[in-house]
Amino acid sequence: MASFERFDDMCDLRLKPKILRNLLSEYVPNEKQPLVDFQSLSKVVSTISTHKLLSESPSSSADQKKIQAKPSKSAVDEWVERLLALVSSDMPDKCWVGVVLIGVTCRECCSGRFFGLYSVWFNSLLSHIKNPESSRIVLVASCTSVSDLLTRLSRFTNTKKEAVSHASKVVLPIIKLLEEESSEALWESIVHLLSTIVILFPAAFHSSYDKVEAVIASKIFSAKTSFNMLKKFAHFLALLPKANKGDAGSWSLMMQKLLISINVHLNNFFQGLEDETVGKKAIQRLAPPGKDSPLPLGGQDGALDDASWNSEELIVSRVSALMFCSSTMLTSSFKSKLNVPVASLLSLVERVLAVNGSLPRSMSPFMTGIQQELVCAELPTLHSSALELLRATIKCIRSQLLPYAASVVRVVSSYFKKCSLPELRIKLYSIIKTLLKSMGVGMAMQLANEVVSNASVDLEGFDTVSSKPPSLTNGAVLKGGSKKRKHASNSGAEAENSAVEVGVPHNHSLKIAALEALETLLTIGGALGSNGWRERVDKLLMTTATNACEGRWANAETYHHLPNKSSTDLVEFKLAALRAFLASLVSPSPVRPAF
Repeated sequence: MASFERFDDMCDLRLKPKILRNLLSEYVPNEKQPLVDFQSLSKVVSTISTHKLLSESPSSSADQKKIQAKPSKSAVDEWVERLLALVSSDMPDKCWVGVVLIGVTCRECCSGRFFGLYSVWFNSLLSHIKNPESSRIVLVASCTSVSDLLTRLSRFTNTKKEAVSHASKVVLPIIKLLEEESSEALWESIVHLLSTIVILFPAAFHSSYDKVEAVIASKIFSAKTSFNMLKKFAHFLALLPKANKGDAGSWSLMMQKLLISINVHLNNFFQGLEDETVGKKAIQRLAPPGKDSPLPLGGQDGALDDASWNSEELIVSRVSALMFCSSTMLTSSFKSKLNVPVASLLSLVERVLAVNGSLPRSMSPFMTGIQQELVCAELPTLHSSALELLRATIKCIRSQLLPYAASVVRVVSSYFKKCSLPELRIKLYSIIKTLLKSMGVGMAMQLANEVVSNASVDLEGFDTVSSKPPSLTNGAVLKGGSKKRKHASNSGAEAENSAVEVGVPHNHSLKIAALEALETLLTIGGALGSNGWRERVDKLLMTTATNACEGRWANAETYHHLPNKSSTDLVEFKLAALRAFLASLVSPSPVRPAF
């Protein structure tokens, strides 16, 4: 008779236990049944999430609740029993399925069932993490499921002590795995779990803080860590001060260690490119007068192993990771008021941006051409990281940057003069926008000429580009029987036949960045435009918007056929041009525009 049972609709609560039992019988293996297909697990997870099969939600009707509660609960009981059996299996594939589905169950089950079983589930998962014979797929899944369990547990206000106790039991075992294992998939799951713990239960690190810092630092300094994992380790390192008392002193100590380590690396990388006293003064500036220097980051000397010191690429990747960590610390929220070392940060940025690969005369004999080539290949990456650090510093302190405004203007202005790479110029425009928004009219007056002159160069480069094909003059039409005419028009033909790419803007992103910087300048300081720059900007923006709308540079129909291009890029450029032109129209001006 059960097979002829009818349901009201797809939301009928009587469907839940039946669908759940069907998943158990069809897709979830048992002790005797082998795992048919790993991909079927995604269907199980999706179905459970869509239909809320583990929620055991009550019905609005008391009578219906009594009728439905028992079968629904028995189905979830069967589900939990099956998972515990799978987690205890000696077969890695079945154990992996059980571990993964326990994580799903932690997220989806009702509060009462989770509260009653979370300790059992936690101990089962922890046993796999501690077991040296556990396979990697089980270890990865165990770390992910523990993260899900702790995240759910953090929502219960009456289990704070138990939650911290459970989280602290995990820290040292996964740090040991991080030291011993070389799988980046496992590293990633461990870092994710550590980040979950430091955000939700920072007290769990109190007894193991130094050990955690040392292991994370060793991975950052290791030559075997990929750049993708470097950023993940650096991001976690930026969160770690929250676990060490969580006060401003812990934050300052970590920032000081990072800056010292970065400068130590730069001392090696910039050998032959800058005076040796620059690096020494930078490190001395980081040591407070009358106080001992802090212990090195992670208890190490802040250096790579000897073999890695010979690789400029590895040094730059580590320095970039440490700068990313510093930037993350500056832009992340912290419960205490921070004492940001602005002078040291600006000094570091200025030091990096001052090196452009050229050899000082006094240093020329100490660097070979090959060494200079390797350094120059990595400098754009290093400069990009330094610019990100500068932007993070400005975002962190905003209007409090006033005592250092002159230094920031000097750094930005001098780097604009020698920066030609579009990606770096885009970052400079972004920094200028942040500066203008943070410091207002005063900064606009200081940077106006610099912004206008550089944006004009980046935008006026399209004025000569036309969507029409170049017409051939009479002198360029060559006849085979007239050698005299051919020789007479040779130079003209070469000029006309030179390679000219028509109708394709070379870098929309750079143009958009320049337009946005001009828009911000006009919005904040347009009324103070003087010395002719305001009139020049108004004309430039009118011309740019007109050309963009008339399609003189490219049209959407042809642009999306170009490699790595899409019509969206062109639309975004048109919108940026129109927004900047609108700012020109509405911004007060001491001079009436010619148009």
